[in-house]
Amino acid sequence: MPLKVIAFDADDTLFVNETYFLETEEKFCELMSDYLSHKGIAQELFRIEIHNLKIYGYGIKAYILSMIEAAMTISDNTIPVEVIGKIIQYGKELLDKPIVLLDGVEETLESLYGKYKLVVATKGDLLDQRRKLHNSGLGKYFHHIEVMSDKQEQDYLDLIKRLEIEPSEFFMIGNSLKSDVLPVLAIGGHAVHIPFHTTWAHEKIDHEVKHENFRSFEKIAEIISLLQ
Repeated sequence: MPLKVIAFDADDTLFVNETYFLETEEKFCELMSDYLSHKGIAQELFRIEIHNLKIYGYGIKAYILSMIEAAMTISDNTIPVEVIGKIIQYGKELLDKPIVLLDGVEETLESLYGKYKLVVATKGDLLDQRRKLHNSGLGKYFHHIEVMSDKQEQDYLDLIKRLEIEPSEFFMIGNSLKSDVLPVLAIGGHAVHIPFHTTWAHEKIDHEVKHENFRSFEKIAEIISLLQ
């Protein structure tokens, strides 16, 4: 593979993320339990999150706003201001969660550093993602950090153009088949799927991926032997 750039997703590829969101969702469902069942609350929150993606994008701040809107909708706009304050508190707690690196991440970056141009290609809130990368201690390995509003084919083509490479020279590593793999394969790049133990429903697909430029590994360190 004539590769020049190795790109890494951040959340649930480099460090833990979705676990914290699920914990917050549990607290939100408990907070709103007087109004609806746990399942009903989770479904309404998810519906509002997806509807708001085109307005707020991805990330914790967008999630806070969606929780507030869900609380207002579920309560028919009768939610006490104290509950709104509690939701904001949950969001701030999310922003303060510790950065926990996944197994093999630093070993992998150390091995590839200097052999390829390493970049981060991730979705989310710009300020939050830069904070997490800084606090993780991983920033020193990366030539470029791209916080993307979405991960569609055109978003990757725009990134590749800025990196001044061809799609065939681009290699993406991530935990989401929908966001990290399929669009990259579609434009002629290479992709590896490293599954995380839990995946946001919006990132799930219902079919198997088969492509000559696709690999799937259980651990991120397994890509070292592939790329050396």
